[in-house]
Amino acid sequence: MIKEGYLFRFVMTSLFIIFITLYISQATGYYEYQQHKKKVLTEEKIKQFEEDVQKGKKIDIEDYLEVTEYKYCNGISNTGLKLSKVISNYVQKGVDGLLKVLEKMFIN
Repeated sequence: MIKEGYLFRFVMTSLFIIFITLYISQATGYYEYQQHKKKVLTEEKIKQFEEDVQKGKKIDIEDYLEVTEYKYCNGISNTGLKLSKVISNYVQKGVDGLLKVLEKMFIN
């Protein structure tokens, strides 16, 4: 049995920890550092492109683009998707059934 107020304290503590983590990452400039790294990488690719043009190498745009494709699929998200589809089907059937009942009531 869960003690009274335990769930509330747990949720509030979790939210506080998340807030502190985000605040510290913002205060230390983590996001700006990540953006700076992207900028440096872009400048390096531009220099590499210019050198390749001067050397007369064959140029392919794929060599100079950084493709970062993130896959957010995991067990929890897949389960959530399946659950939402099941719920959607049941809700759709329920609404259709309710509308049929209402239709019969008003037509007859």
